[in-house]
Amino acid sequence: MIKKDVIIIGGGAAGFFAAINIAENNPELQVAILERAKEGLAKVKVSGGGRCNVTHAEFMPSELVKNYPRGEKELLGPFHQFMTGDTIAWFEERGVELKIEDDGRMFPVSNSSQTIIDCFLSEAQKHGVDILYNQPVKSIEKEGDAFVIQTSDNRFTSNKILVATGSNPKIWKLLEDLGHSVSEPVPSLFTFNIKDDRIQDIPGVVALNVEVKVLGANLWSEGPLLITHWGMSAPSILKLSAFGALELAKRDYKFQIEINFIRQSFEAALGVLKDLKQTMPKKTVFKSTQFDLPKRLWHKLVLASEMSETTRWADLNKMQLETLVKQLTSAVFNVDGKSTFKEEFVTAGGVNLKEVNFKTFESKYVENLYFAGEVLNIDAITGGFNFQNAWTGAFIAARDIAKSV
Repeated sequence: MIKKDVIIIGGGAAGFFAAINIAENNPELQVAILERAKEGLAKVKVSGGGRCNVTHAEFMPSELVKNYPRGEKELLGPFHQFMTGDTIAWFEERGVELKIEDDGRMFPVSNSSQTIIDCFLSEAQKHGVDILYNQPVKSIEKEGDAFVIQTSDNRFTSNKILVATGSNPKIWKLLEDLGHSVSEPVPSLFTFNIKDDRIQDIPGVVALNVEVKVLGANLWSEGPLLITHWGMSAPSILKLSAFGALELAKRDYKFQIEINFIRQSFEAALGVLKDLKQTMPKKTVFKSTQFDLPKRLWHKLVLASEMSETTRWADLNKMQLETLVKQLTSAVFNVDGKSTFKEEFVTAGGVNLKEVNFKTFESKYVENLYFAGEVLNIDAITGGFNFQNAWTGAFIAARDIAKSV
């Protein structure tokens, strides 16, 4: 039996951040991380295309929480304790400078996730954290005031444990055995598979400011839209997939979306096109790209409106005009399936949030059991927001653990 003061289950972002902060706040504690793989921080390594999207440049808690389809209400208090500015300061104090990109995402200046990994490994070593790899947890039991944790080849005991295993069904099952309930996990943050002549053969085209609705549901989003080889992606689609994760899973990822490519009403767009019919009658509609749309997308929408490449503005009849306006402002597409967004697979689901004290991230049911990161039923619309949840939960839990052992 190996005895530690604190055991962290899971050697990912939240696990390392918690372990380092516990050991730093209370150097007398023996802190260990149990990681099932042969190395940790796997998600940190691949996030942001290998650059690590550490956090997001949103500095108001009330605005930051709006990026969490699950966890918005619960994270408001914690973000007042530790949030984006604190994350930036924490890394800078340890020699890792972050930068803000145009879309608000924040990365290490080095543009390498290895910078974050090296920081964590160095800090863990500096503060005497014991990192144990190849230690998949098989059971967690409470014996008196202590926890007994069985891995493949070792038995550990500790008075306090923090679970930071992300979306891990086996660990969720062990937590259910301890009395917790777990929300059914479903994918979040995915792209839409769409086969449609209007987007065929134009992968890479970006419409910068669209509005997307799911028909038959109270789900909509706005922002850039990227046409891919398989369908559609970019923030407008990813936000919709995150906020609609449960509803879209119920529909088995077969549903219809309506897109307003130009963020104008039918009447306003019709007025613009009628003016063009008067002012440029001899020009072809096909070559007269409007509304700042990408040229290739405009071409597709024109051809889908009962016109040819040689149709002139003067020759447009009422039906053709109205059909083009509908394609621009309310184009309907059939979605048939989903694809994972890069390597940043995110799951909606996890430990029921009603069972956690968000002042400390301690279980309301099991004393001295803490959580951080995506093991909870919290997820966000991009990787940086998910990491901020990990840093915040881990920091607050670490502070409570360090002072109360």
